[in-house]
Amino acid sequence: MKGLVLSGGRGTRLRPITYTSSKQLIPVANKPVLFYVLEDISRAGIKDVGIIVGESAKEIKEAVGNGSRWGINVSYIYQEEPLGLAHAVMIAEDYLKESPFII
Repeated sequence: MKGLVLSGGRGTRLRPITYTSSKQLIPVANKPVLFYVLEDISRAGIKDVGIIVGESAKEIKEAVGNGSRWGINVSYIYQEEPLGLAHAVMIAEDYLKESPFII
């Protein structure tokens, strides 16, 4: 089982907050929202996680790293433009291969 996390969006509806930070890294209770997702995935026993990234790829990579903090292996999949759920799965096809996965 693999996990696929969507972090490629621009966060335009959260502006002005997202002018300076990726929406996935906005803190809630002093922790980036994305970290809650990764914690839950790890607790579910999923160890291979692909993160779809876009314009904020550098920020997300710096915050998440290789995933060892959560006991997971993280792969980054670049999406040039956020074109929806189906597009994210399509560009992750090489990563997912024949594995069952959750989004």
